[in-house]
Amino acid sequence: MKIFIVEDDETLAGEIAGYLIKWGYETRIAENFADIAKEVSLMSPDLILMDVNLPNYDGFYWCEKIRQSSTVPIIYISSRNDDRDKIMAIAWGGDDYVEKPFCMELLKVKIEALLRRTYQYREKREIPLWGGLCFDSASQIMFIDHREIELTKSERRILAKLLAERPNVVTREELKMELWSTDEFISDGALTTALSRLRSKLKEAAGGEVICTKKGRGYFVP
Repeated sequence: MKIFIVEDDETLAGEIAGYLIKWGYETRIAENFADIAKEVSLMSPDLILMDVNLPNYDGFYWCEKIRQSSTVPIIYISSRNDDRDKIMAIAWGGDDYVEKPFCMELLKVKIEALLRRTYQYREKREIPLWGGLCFDSASQIMFIDHREIELTKSERRILAKLLAERPNVVTREELKMELWSTDEFISDGALTTALSRLRSKLKEAAGGEVICTKKGRGYFVP
């Protein structure tokens, strides 16, 4: 598991990183406080430790920016102990709040609990695909490295049907019936367009073909 530490106190950041490394975590300490969101995108961490008082912009700001493209769990670490700050932290997209000073063991326990809640639950509903892609069957969201891949309603329904029948072949008529069942009439030409766009999006994200064609029969996901 990769943990990104957003803390401008170099001594504290180093102590946290060193402690977590001993427990088998991969850590990285923020360097560019002018663009934390970019560092998050480059690292694709499994969890973020976010200080509130930071140079340039505070932790609330960066949490909101990160939430625009990622659902990565975020724990605030802050010397602020006012209830209003804690409420704001959660309201802006945080998952937990640890007050400074704190003992490292408490921080580790909170990290473990949040990682367990986040990823064990996701494993039950997330369907892994080729090239690091995952499809959330509950929300019908496709993502890679915590980044959502935008799909239209039709594309989501098509992909959900293909994955529900995986690895069996799904005919074009079955796909059209699946879309009609949600009161969305779709012509043969519209289905061809939706399939083409969906396949292009997935291929670009994964670097390879995700939806395959069985000539004369239909489509399938291996």
